[in-house]
Amino acid sequence: MKNLIQTIRNIFKIEDLRLRILNTLFFLLIYRLGTHVVLPGVDPLQLDKLRQQTSEGVLGLLDMFSGGAFSHASIFALGIMPYISASIVVQLLSIAIPYFQKLQKEGESGRKKINNITRWLTVIITAFQAPGYIVNLRSQVAGAIVSVSNPELVSPFQFWFTSIVILVAGTMFVMWLGEKITDKGIGNGISLIIMIGIISRLPSAFRDEVASRVNQGGGLVVLLLE
Repeated sequence: MKNLIQTIRNIFKIEDLRLRILNTLFFLLIYRLGTHVVLPGVDPLQLDKLRQQTSEGVLGLLDMFSGGAFSHASIFALGIMPYISASIVVQLLSIAIPYFQKLQKEGESGRKKINNITRWLTVIITAFQAPGYIVNLRSQVAGAIVSVSNPELVSPFQFWFTSIVILVAGTMFVMWLGEKITDKGIGNGISLIIMIGIISRLPSAFRDEVASRVNQGGGLVVLLLE
């Protein structure tokens, strides 16, 4: 324990390393705060059905990778997954299309062009995914949406348009945070964002597991032994 404390002290004595650690923590804090900012026009107190839907299955994985933003109808609900999908598509194109193969051989300039293509493809993918998210949100928690419960205040078109724009902007902002962490922080920013999203779900998952074991009569001791 003493050696660990001394190592941490030595790390913070190096100015550049200290600055990178603080930058990383700052960007990750912004991301975590954003996952709790609910889309305008959605009542966060009525999202129980959406949370139940994302408790397991594919949607559960999406919610886990987004750090709970999906089930909270957050501005970061789609998370970083559209960017990852775009990156995979570009990598596949680099194998099949000579133009992308040429870009890979151009060094730094080619890498910048590929990054720009990936960003634009991320926008396109998010623009297609955002309406699907809104449709699912309306089907699960229609009463929580202002345009449904109070159409005289906000028209359905206004809600759709603003929500899609915000979801696309949210994904692009998360992508920008990942790039900033990579440039000015420590490690790969995209990987850290995914990791912090998964870690953030661990306390609630452990709590739910303990409650389930206690209700079943298994007890906490058996859970800890496992």
